[in-house]
Amino acid sequence: MKRNIVIAAVTAAALIGGGTATALATTGDGGGSARQAANTRVSDDDVRDDQDDRDDDAKAASGDVTAPEAIASALKHTPGTVVSAELDDEDDSDKVIWKVDVLSGDNTWQSVRVDPSNGKVLGAQTDDEDDTAQVRAALKGSSVTAEEAAKAAAGKGTVTSVDLDEDGKNKSWEAETRKSGGAEQDWKIDLNTGKVTADHSDAQDDDADDVDDQD
Repeated sequence: MKRNIVIAAVTAAALIGGGTATALATTGDGGGSARQAANTRVSDDDVRDDQDDRDDDAKAASGDVTAPEAIASALKHTPGTVVSAELDDEDDSDKVIWKVDVLSGDNTWQSVRVDPSNGKVLGAQTDDEDDTAQVRAALKGSSVTAEEAAKAAAGKGTVTSVDLDEDGKNKSWEAETRKSGGAEQDWKIDLNTGKVTADHSDAQDDDADDVDDQD
């Protein structure tokens, strides 16, 4: 991708003047500038996405309905097994709501929207998911529900999401918390014991991405 940016710049210069194209192609500054511009745009996008997430979490922290309460409210409306709950923008608007994914007994998926200010269900819609069997297998024999996982993680800060990690060997609940100072952290909650441990996998992935961006 970065290489294409440099080639595009050289090609554009060639259309304007042949000598300039040669200079741009052979000088190290031209390539470095192109790469730096591309990296800057990517970094700006990442910053904006991170800021949007922090804004959503900040709105959540000021709400009255916790993750366990949102899950309980969703289950009263739509009985089944909660697989995930997260704070998200409603239809890309400024309004933040709880979105709770519920897998019913007939393997139907429902996305239930819950108001974080009062816990009222705003509506629900059927979703198409292709990992039903994988989710059922991961939860088979487990004793800790999404609501219980959210309660366990609440001891670490305000829970902004809880989700089932059904991939890999060590299946677990994953939760993200936010402290009053703004710090965010990811946690894993054991499906059988409810033990909460720090999840460093995202940080490792971010470090790997940073290395790739620098190459």
